[in-house]
Amino acid sequence: MCGRTACTLAADELRRACSYRDRAGRRRRPRWRDGHADKYQPSYNKSPQSMGPVLLSQRHFDQDAPVDKCVLANMRWGLVPAWFKESDPSKMHYSTSNCRSENILEKKSYKYALTKGQRCVVVADGFYEWKRQEKNKQPFFIYFPQTKENSGTKGETSGEWTGWRLLTIAGVFDCWTPPGGGEPLYTYTVITINASPNLENIHDRMPAILDGEEEVRKWLDFGEVKCLDPVDLGSKKPTASSKMMTSWLTSSPLKRRESDTCKTKGEGESNYVNKRKSTGTLQHWLQVASKKPRTK
Repeated sequence: MCGRTACTLAADELRRACSYRDRAGRRRRPRWRDGHADKYQPSYNKSPQSMGPVLLSQRHFDQDAPVDKCVLANMRWGLVPAWFKESDPSKMHYSTSNCRSENILEKKSYKYALTKGQRCVVVADGFYEWKRQEKNKQPFFIYFPQTKENSGTKGETSGEWTGWRLLTIAGVFDCWTPPGGGEPLYTYTVITINASPNLENIHDRMPAILDGEEEVRKWLDFGEVKCLDPVDLGSKKPTASSKMMTSWLTSSPLKRRESDTCKTKGEGESNYVNKRKSTGTLQHWLQVASKKPRTK
């Protein structure tokens, strides 16, 4: 599971840390949605029901935006489905801060958002997990391996971010509007999978990690990378770390669609999953997209 995260970069630093290359090879910084940069608050302890930064396709808000344009938004952690009828979202009687990948399409709260392509990437310095040790719990902080270039400094080289490498987690979001009218509330849930071998001694679950720009791009590309229920009975049995969404994502028609390996740190430090295992998380969710030119 994932019940606490940290995201300590300032709003403008977060833009730089989330920079990406567009299809022309140019490095871009995602903009914040109008007013969201002012609402964002860095924190070492973000919990469910708090607001946090997510990365998503600009096409969820502007159908004419380029297919590869991303935007940052400040959303509340804990998905409130669009169909929720109460006037107060706090009246939901169950937790939606995490959703298990293996039954996400069986849960009404997540199914509709996911099938509409409302996928997002939760960005954070890392997340906390607690290991039970007899009568006590030992906290660990899990994060991406940091190179010498990004282990401590905050800066850029040739337009690329050289500060702390943010953890990128697969999520699903939805937009809820109060029945009587009012400002829409954007919320998200963190997708979880079976823990990788290097983390299972801490907890049996972990967030679904997207390792690298290509995995992030495919997850956000809801227009061309479609989510499907697995149907290939002859496919290779998924491993513990890749069980979550095998074959859920496949190429869809090129027409535009509307939107309706980390480390752990305890009181000391230890390591997360090796990269070979971690990239098995969401890599298998995505099948190779069509090689035909994409519409813009």
